[in-house]
Amino acid sequence: MRPATLLLAFLLSFSVSRAQDDLMTLFDQGEETTDYTYATFKTSRLVLGQSVENPAKGTMLFLIQHHFGYINTGAYEFWGLDQATIRLGLEYGLNDWLAFGVGRSSYKKNYDGFLKAKILRQSSGAVNMPLSISYFGSLALNSLKWSEPDRKNYFSSRLSYTHQLLIARKLSPAISLQITPTIVHKNLVPTNEDKNTIFASGFGGRLKVSNRVSVNAEYFYVLPDQIVSQEYDNSFSLGFDIETGGHVFQLFLTNSNPIFESGFITETNGKWTNGDIYFGFNISRAFTIVKPEGFKE
Repeated sequence: MRPATLLLAFLLSFSVSRAQDDLMTLFDQGEETTDYTYATFKTSRLVLGQSVENPAKGTMLFLIQHHFGYINTGAYEFWGLDQATIRLGLEYGLNDWLAFGVGRSSYKKNYDGFLKAKILRQSSGAVNMPLSISYFGSLALNSLKWSEPDRKNYFSSRLSYTHQLLIARKLSPAISLQITPTIVHKNLVPTNEDKNTIFASGFGGRLKVSNRVSVNAEYFYVLPDQIVSQEYDNSFSLGFDIETGGHVFQLFLTNSNPIFESGFITETNGKWTNGDIYFGFNISRAFTIVKPEGFKE
């Protein structure tokens, strides 16, 4: 074969190969990717209630949650600072969609455990999903001594359950909203007129002020004629989040003393209009237990 023919064959083969590469590049550029929404909220709590955020896979959150007493108790109680209700909790991300947690509260010496699973994630592109949706299910155990120890008491009477759908949308980099349909079931209630199964709904959101600060609000509405024998009010909390590296500080005002779900949703008795307001804070610290794949020191 002549050198000119060899050169022509080489140029043709190179052109065909280049054309194929360009065509594949064109196809790759034409494939639409899915962009998932991140950081709808700064941490796993909106204020008292859960947000759609989970700890990252292999990450453990240590939570210190603290409520002081009523501000309207005055100087003698140092405007509530002499009193305290606390909860210590741990939360762990098993994978990208499932987390679990446990906690202990001083209110009714309560123990709680929960699972939280992501069902849908807000996204755009190849998959256009307008909302993030998670399921939250918890069990709470009241470990106070029985008020009437001589009667027949059942362990199951100590238990209550909470089921929630967490439905959120990040409207913009600064604004996120969430609605939380809720069912609380208590095995033991004070009277026959009180409902064992209580329906409620939470509403909340955040306004991002800067990269590290946001203002949050949260309200839980309990449908009427379910809690009859005791005074209660709907839980309303207002505060702001401050992110500092691995910590998130949440400072807030609330009319709720309990810190676990079946407590603050159904057993809040403070009224904002009477000044029955608690100052509180949440501190969450993230610890990496399992390092992500490909991580390098």
